Amino acid sequence: MSDGGKPRALVLRTVGTNCDRELVRAFALAGCAVDLVHLDRLIADPAPIDRADLIGFPGGFSYGDDIASGRIFAARVRERLWPALRAAAGRGAAMIGVCNGFQVLVQVGLLPGPDAGEPLPPDRAPPATVALTDNAGGRFIDRWVGVEPVGRRCIWTSGLAGRFAPEAMMLPIAHGEGRFVARDEATLAAVEAGGHVALRYADDVNGSANRIAGVCDASGRIFGLMPHPERYLDWNRHPFWTRLDPGARTGPTPGRLIFESAASAVRSVAAG
Repeated sequence: MSDGGKPRALVLRTVGTNCDRELVRAFALAGCAVDLVHLDRLIADPAPIDRADLIGFPGGFSYGDDIASGRIFAARVRERLWPALRAAAGRGAAMIGVCNGFQVLVQVGLLPGPDAGEPLPPDRAPPATVALTDNAGGRFIDRWVGVEPVGRRCIWTSGLAGRFAPEAMMLPIAHGEGRFVARDEATLAAVEAGGHVALRYADDVNGSANRIAGVCDASGRIFGLMPHPERYLDWNRHPFWTRLDPGARTGPTPGRLIFESAASAVRSVAAG
């Protein structure tokens, strides 16, 4: 917690990330004290990770998405920040990766993560078991889509179920490599059976297996998704917000509620 008693959020940025400021605003609106720190600075001194209650990996095109989306960002995190991130996960820090950040988290090995009760390896990051690859249509997709929360394990999405009408329960997507795939059918079955799926597309958007839009780890505290909740913090960002029933656009938007839910969970843990 910060000196003011607020949860402390850390947002990582690097060359090519372009949604970091939106992520900072999302955490701030959720009542957090936010630090925006460059990856190079964290590699030189990982101490901000040790102080963070929540950690955000933003969207964008890190390092120009050379080789593959998020690959260089993830490689640097795996090689230089794994011990600090593992320790953060071990003490219950909440993490979110959005779009490019989701691609980073799965390549780092934090998502979907080990089964409940199994620790993360201490020395080296585990191999990736799922991936976000080229959209089935082979094109970049930039539009709003319907999404459906799954279960209540994930602290980020636990407040969404039954809260919003379908026309309000939407999020924007903007990706060329967002199709969720697993290493094999057994891995996909384990992701489903283990309760790792936290968000599905209402319809087939990009060919993702089982319409998976977002997954969490076994603790429900580490969450990655391709849609952008940080771009839907205000009702007037909805593509047809003036046509929504006035009763449907009271209180926080679905995007804002995602961050408020995680911040609330962090406060509850701190309060004991």
